[in-house]
Amino acid sequence: MDTGSMTGSNMDYLAILIQFLVVLSFVGITIILTHLLGPKRKNEEKLSNFECGIESIGDARLPYSVKYFLAAILFVLFDIEIIFFYPWAVNFKELGMSGFIKMIIFVTPFLLGYFYVIKKGVLKWH
Repeated sequence: MDTGSMTGSNMDYLAILIQFLVVLSFVGITIILTHLLGPKRKNEEKLSNFECGIESIGDARLPYSVKYFLAAILFVLFDIEIIFFYPWAVNFKELGMSGFIKMIIFVTPFLLGYFYVIKKGVLKWH
């Protein structure tokens, strides 16, 4: 086996490496050039915080209710659970009863957590 010649799969990796180096070079050169050639207008208005065209009033570190974060976490949790349902539903016939039982085992902790959250009243917004 001649180690000096490159096989087809090695050439594929070489092409990816070359593209990666070109992208990194382009990004690096662009960042450096914009820093060197770009305007430097630093004043109080330019350095102030900007939020949707509205002047900032007060402190940004306001206390929020934990319920906002719990609702967001629950949304992400159930959203990811749904991602696992699609391939299962597509292959439902091939998986048979074994696949159904495995999905029940997968869903059970989510349902228990959901019922716990409802019992604790986390989703009630008073």
